[in-house]
Amino acid sequence: MTHRTRKILVTGASAGIGRATSERLLSDGHEVIGIARDFSKFSCSNRSFTAIALDLEALDSLPEQLQQISKAHQDIDAIICCAGGGQFGSLEEFSYDQIRSLIDLNFVSQAYVARAFMPALKKQQSSTLIFIGSEAALKGSRKGSIYCATKFAVRGLAQALRDECSKSGVAVSIVNPGMVKTAFFDELDFTHGDQGDHYLLPEDVADAIALIINARNSVVLDEINLSPLKHVVQPKPSN
Repeated sequence: MTHRTRKILVTGASAGIGRATSERLLSDGHEVIGIARDFSKFSCSNRSFTAIALDLEALDSLPEQLQQISKAHQDIDAIICCAGGGQFGSLEEFSYDQIRSLIDLNFVSQAYVARAFMPALKKQQSSTLIFIGSEAALKGSRKGSIYCATKFAVRGLAQALRDECSKSGVAVSIVNPGMVKTAFFDELDFTHGDQGDHYLLPEDVADAIALIINARNSVVLDEINLSPLKHVVQPKPSN
């Protein structure tokens, strides 16, 4: 493994996996550019951290804003796409706007980020692009048709870019975690089990990301699947 200092952009950096990843990378001595809609609950005083408030769901203005960030930070050599959301239910329970919104956030915005920074990544001697997928990218499940579809799409994007970009020195990886103990479940009617072996911690995913980031330049960890020891899904108690 190598511990060369890198300049890394992390989306969804204010909470959950993105926050844990940012904190882990900073502790490893890297410089982090964090993107999130709201940093009010994450005030990081580390001088190696730069917070940029940006709404990834605002697709009309997103390309221009990403291009501005890319021009201001042309030495970024790693991108980690952690932002995303979840919504579950039978297909007919979704409004058309909800379908579009979830696809836009979980897939289209990820493709936009990759597109905006790819020229800069290809200019580096070696660089890394990491997507956060999900166990939902590995197998479709009931009540998860749209969510699974977005994660399948991200996984397909990662696999295609892995093949497309290898000659340019860009290593593309995807990390597929199972249920992670974060605010992701706050607005859902189900959650993971209560015991420690029923869920992953954001730091577990951050460890996997750090493994990819610190790997030798000629090594690519194509895909990492993480799961809690026991798979337990339970409904939330009704109020």
